[in-house]
Amino acid sequence: MILAVDIGNTNIVVGCIHGEEICFVERLSTVSTRTELEYAISFKNVLEMYGVSIEELDGGIISSVVPPVTNIVKHSMEKILNQKVMLIGPGVKTGLNVLMDDPRQVGSDRIVNAVAVVHEYPVPAAIIDMGTATTICVVDGKKNYIGGAIIPGMRIAADTLTARTAQLPKISLEAPAKLIGKNTVDCMKSGVFYGNVALIDGMLDKIEEEMGQKLTIIATGGLAKALIPYCKHDIILDDALLLKGLKIIYEKNK
Repeated sequence: MILAVDIGNTNIVVGCIHGEEICFVERLSTVSTRTELEYAISFKNVLEMYGVSIEELDGGIISSVVPPVTNIVKHSMEKILNQKVMLIGPGVKTGLNVLMDDPRQVGSDRIVNAVAVVHEYPVPAAIIDMGTATTICVVDGKKNYIGGAIIPGMRIAADTLTARTAQLPKISLEAPAKLIGKNTVDCMKSGVFYGNVALIDGMLDKIEEEMGQKLTIIATGGLAKALIPYCKHDIILDDALLLKGLKIIYEKNK
């Protein structure tokens, strides 16, 4: 069994993988001021909650897009496991051909997602990851990572709207009862929520038009479960996509 961790700007995804089975997927807040010990206690608490003992863990792997937190989390995991933890980065084999101007600029989470998709789903494919930012990544029919788009996430959009206006309140990220709102809060919810639904559908239309073919579409990330069911495209929800990718990369490099 391995402990797999993905460090995002807002959340840290934590999971355990035993063979082909994802034992659990949980999220912790990404906090740059936490110490190694505080993160270690958080990880131990999650493991205990799911009845996983430290002795059952054979190793660990991390992907991260938050450099200030990366080593803190890595060292906290090494405290728990009492061994070195694998970190996605230069020198780690992924098996993915990245056709970008500078492959080093591609976030490790996007690479890990793409690795999972080429192993589990038909290509060509589009991968939507809805976190702090919403990313759409594209893998072609030859399993090459060919690029994508980065879009301000729903929470960023909602917070910016509130911060830049004098009278608009903070809102929760959920669908209002009706598309045409009858009060300020529902109007804001409609704009942020259904605006992002339309954005994703529109981007997928444009990507398929540019590719000249239909794509398998997979969505993941903390906000995907709430929003994706409202999209018109046939989109597969896979909350464990990152963990699956981390497991594949771990097996390639262990």
